[in-house]
Amino acid sequence: MTLPSTMRTLCLIPPMTQLNVPYPSSAYLTGFLRSRGIAAEQEDIALKLVLELFSPAGLRAILDKVKAVPAKKRSATLHCFADQFDRYLATITPAVAFLQGRDPSIGHRICGRNFLPEGPRFASLDAFLDDGSGDPLAWAFGALGVQDRARHLATLYLNDLADVLREAVDERFEFVRYAESLAQSQPTFEPLARALAAAPTLVDQTLEKLTLAAVDRSNPGLVLISVPFPGSVYAAFRMARAIKAHAPAIVIVLGGGYVNTELRELKEARVFDYFDYVTLDDGERPLLALLEHLDGRRPRLNLVRTFARVDGQVRYFNSSEPDIPFAEVGTPTWDGLPLDRYLSLLDMLNPMHRLWSDGRWNKLTVAHGCYWKKCSFCDVSLDYIGRYDGAPAALLVDRIEEIIGETGQTGFHFVDEAAPPKALKALADELEKRNRAISWWGNIRFEKSFTPDLCNQLADSGCIAVSGGLEVASDRLLTLMKKGVSVDQVARVTKAFSNAGILVHAYLMYGFPTQTVQDTVDALEYVRQLFAEGCIQSGFFHRFACTVHSPVGQNPAEYGIKLKPLPPIRFATNDVEFIDPTGVDHRSLGVALNKALYNYMYGIGLDEDVRSWFSTRVQKTRVPRNFIAKALRTSA
Repeated sequence: MTLPSTMRTLCLIPPMTQLNVPYPSSAYLTGFLRSRGIAAEQEDIALKLVLELFSPAGLRAILDKVKAVPAKKRSATLHCFADQFDRYLATITPAVAFLQGRDPSIGHRICGRNFLPEGPRFASLDAFLDDGSGDPLAWAFGALGVQDRARHLATLYLNDLADVLREAVDERFEFVRYAESLAQSQPTFEPLARALAAAPTLVDQTLEKLTLAAVDRSNPGLVLISVPFPGSVYAAFRMARAIKAHAPAIVIVLGGGYVNTELRELKEARVFDYFDYVTLDDGERPLLALLEHLDGRRPRLNLVRTFARVDGQVRYFNSSEPDIPFAEVGTPTWDGLPLDRYLSLLDMLNPMHRLWSDGRWNKLTVAHGCYWKKCSFCDVSLDYIGRYDGAPAALLVDRIEEIIGETGQTGFHFVDEAAPPKALKALADELEKRNRAISWWGNIRFEKSFTPDLCNQLADSGCIAVSGGLEVASDRLLTLMKKGVSVDQVARVTKAFSNAGILVHAYLMYGFPTQTVQDTVDALEYVRQLFAEGCIQSGFFHRFACTVHSPVGQNPAEYGIKLKPLPPIRFATNDVEFIDPTGVDHRSLGVALNKALYNYMYGIGLDEDVRSWFSTRVQKTRVPRNFIAKALRTSA
């Protein structure tokens, strides 16, 4: 099988990733391939799937499935949909258009609460505090705020419909984590194989139809499918199988963040019934090598970080060629993606938290990898973190200006693992030099290099928000994690950002090795004080997961734990269970932590004893009640 390197390449985004912006992998690959003279196109099948399902024709098909469920077995969600179907049919097109920003005037009708049918999801509005006006959302939007209020209501409406689809059509359906249990840390291919062999659902049929339509439009010789998360793997395999059956001569390549993390020990030959090649790490160099091989200019033995099936067995090929330098990967392009059709959803009313699902952000990286690459819980042994490579600020701003010219959007989300302070300062200097106005946000480390002066400069350059890892708010555990920060330092840095008018989100963690109940209570007290002092405005508690690529997973004794044996691996591997001698029930503690955090984000309960959030009796915190306030009065 040969493929001229000039033949068209099609990059596909599989369901599900996110709905407000395209996932950037296809934009990067398309931009890179075009920079090397290779004809490349891209399509977002994830977006197309949602728009197809949540359309008048899609709702009629869903109704047929609902009617097939006996009336006595229908949930309140299904009854509501069936009983109010005519209203759903009349409102789906304007509601979607409103969330796309194409019909803002309909927001007034949505706010009136008489336009959209309201299913069980709207019951969540009762949880909000009423300011006495009889309007449960008045505290968030006031007398005005029509567009945001309507966007929140339209998001609840769309979530109601997703619940209907999940209950009547495909129980695996999610807007983000679609069928992720079939792929996440699955040592065997069997669960995925059984799901793929089952009779196709309406979602599957729609997905296959859209995939083949994209292939027919592009007529590619090579199709690239990037899977960033476990929740996009099932759909990627469905898409690949449809393409194979429709046009078996097309070469299909699987790559992306999930592959890079979980398929590094791939032995399952059945994967190659769907894909011809599987590539690891950054896709640029492996794709160039593969194109040369398909063009007959490179022997297969010299492929780069690529799996293939040879004589029925999986074989890994890897030459010693270096990666493409970050400065030479080109500018990502969104050409071919319908930027005016993405949905800005507002499910969280917190002003920082909403950024992930609301707004049109051009995704860009300041540098490749992480400049710190020491955190013991992180996959620092993998290329996407461990290989740090930067680019001059002038080149970054060149890319920014090129993207603005293409998209017409001046908002940027820097998707680095942790954007370096020096690089951000240089970027701010260059933006000021060119008098270029943008807005941007991204992930950082809360390190002392972010002085008040630098925070103010970043705000002037367009920074509206930052997110960073506080993880377990405990100096003992932060040291064990090798985070390189302390709680009081984080307090001063986050306050500097907040004082500069920049929103701050804290990534938090519980269940780290040797973390006790006392540590957990103390951590929540630190977090409470950070909210109370205005240091952070948003946060999320993640349950610690030990991975095979992290320092904890590779040196468990250093962290006081023992790993449980892994089963034989033929497909995916990432998370590994462990035995912690503390024996703490972190699952029950996590419920309390997230309940407290949700309330803190809306200014509720900040004066209460943190023990009130726990369902069982826990120890009193050892943290002085004014610890953060005192840290803020103390210079670093």
